[in-house]
Amino acid sequence: MSNADTRGRFIWHELLTTDTASAAAFYPKVVPWRTQPSSMPGYTIWMAGQTQIGGLMAAAGGTPPHWLVYVGTPSVDGTCAQAQGLGAKVVKAPADIPNVGRWAVLSDPQGATFAVFTPAGGQAPATQPTAGGFTWHELATTDVGGALRFYGALFGWTKGAAHDMGAMGTYQIFEHGGKQAGGMANTQGPSTPPSWLSYINVGDANRAVAAAKAGGGRLLHGPMEVPGGSWIALLMDPQGGAFAVQEMPRAAAAQPKVAAVAAAAKPIAKAAKRTVRRAARKAKRVKRKVARKVRRAARKSARKTARRVRRTARKVGRRVRRAARKAARRSRRR
Repeated sequence: MSNADTRGRFIWHELLTTDTASAAAFYPKVVPWRTQPSSMPGYTIWMAGQTQIGGLMAAAGGTPPHWLVYVGTPSVDGTCAQAQGLGAKVVKAPADIPNVGRWAVLSDPQGATFAVFTPAGGQAPATQPTAGGFTWHELATTDVGGALRFYGALFGWTKGAAHDMGAMGTYQIFEHGGKQAGGMANTQGPSTPPSWLSYINVGDANRAVAAAKAGGGRLLHGPMEVPGGSWIALLMDPQGGAFAVQEMPRAAAAQPKVAAVAAAAKPIAKAAKRTVRRAARKAKRVKRKVARKVRRAARKSARKTARRVRRTARKVGRRVRRAARKAARRSRRR
């Protein structure tokens, strides 16, 4: 396979974390991986069967733990220059890894980080294995349309089906080589930064979730069965790196379709509706309480006014009666 054939393929996945030893112990319990040392100091290889699918290294400079996706390109330098012209930033300048290839790290115009890679000698990495391979990639972004144009220009990705997710916005499928490769959707709230999320193929999603929890990980969503028989779950490792698992249908190893995302979003939408209804009921209660206070204040004010009027009337009446008695006495004296 030539370098030209690698363009736009997700060909490597790298975990940068604050505790490499703990991560190396955690992931093989959750997904069908094992670790293997590499020729580079401080770098560990993730193995799925006999296939190298990713790496593990320490995060530098206080960078939060995260997974970094590598996308193939015939020219790292050319892609970096093109990406900068499209509004991206170069996070790590192009560099060579002896006998491996050339790479660089970029931040897309919306802020999601990814890497580009050109394999050495025109030899591209092997395709993903069934067990433990990466099956789907999702981009959370602040501008789905802009992201699709950006990545389309860099990697030849094309626009697939778009699906309305209600309050969560549109879930946009993107394709590579005529096949669905992943999806793009809006970030859920200003506190969620743009980022890539990768799905890992497992034999049993429930077992993977149980193992993740037992190992100190956290379940973010799922496991959930989706149309077609797949199960998905979103997880976070003990150091804070987010990833997802997918249990394929036994009859066929199909990629997760948008139905999976739609099904996963339903509980979130229901919860949002419940929150809105509770807020509306609370607003009504507050409105009624304010109205009662206003009525009580009005009645109190009216009573005070009535008392003042009665007192004034009594005073005026007394003055009139005194004046009448005086007038009567003067009349008798005459």
